[in-house]
Amino acid sequence: MVQDPRQEYLDTLIARWEKPMLRLCFAYLCDTALAEDAVQETFFKAWKNYDRFRGEAQEKTWLTRIAINTCKDLMKSAWMRNTDRFVTPDSLPEGAVPFDEKDDTVTRAVLSLPPKLKEVTLLHWYQGLTLEEMTKTLWLPRSTVNYRLKKAKTMLKQELEDWYDE
Repeated sequence: MVQDPRQEYLDTLIARWEKPMLRLCFAYLCDTALAEDAVQETFFKAWKNYDRFRGEAQEKTWLTRIAINTCKDLMKSAWMRNTDRFVTPDSLPEGAVPFDEKDDTVTRAVLSLPPKLKEVTLLHWYQGLTLEEMTKTLWLPRSTVNYRLKKAKTMLKQELEDWYDE
């Protein structure tokens, strides 16, 4: 029996991108269960739109855009607007490298950034997207993405100045 190429593609996507997408969705939603739902929805949307992916963007960029849109849709829901949640690094899904106390400080600083600055920070330094990939993912001009990255870096530098000197 021949396997459906979409199913094969979905299996490949999940194996390659599940953990990075989970970390990204968690950073947006601040809730493990919602992040898992968002990742599942992201992969479902990718599977459903398999025929529409033309390969003009990298797979990672395409999937990240779907994940961001899914998270934003969840954040618009009434439940999300009326729920007070706080992210702690201990509650982040497991990463490739375990956190130490200094990572905890940096993570807290990143998560405390304003949403637009946090978004570019997560995409660049945590997801490893280039400036060009971020412009495609966020559908923003290069100058806007570059400005947000510089602003985030300045804010993080100020916030982490004492920690860095230790």
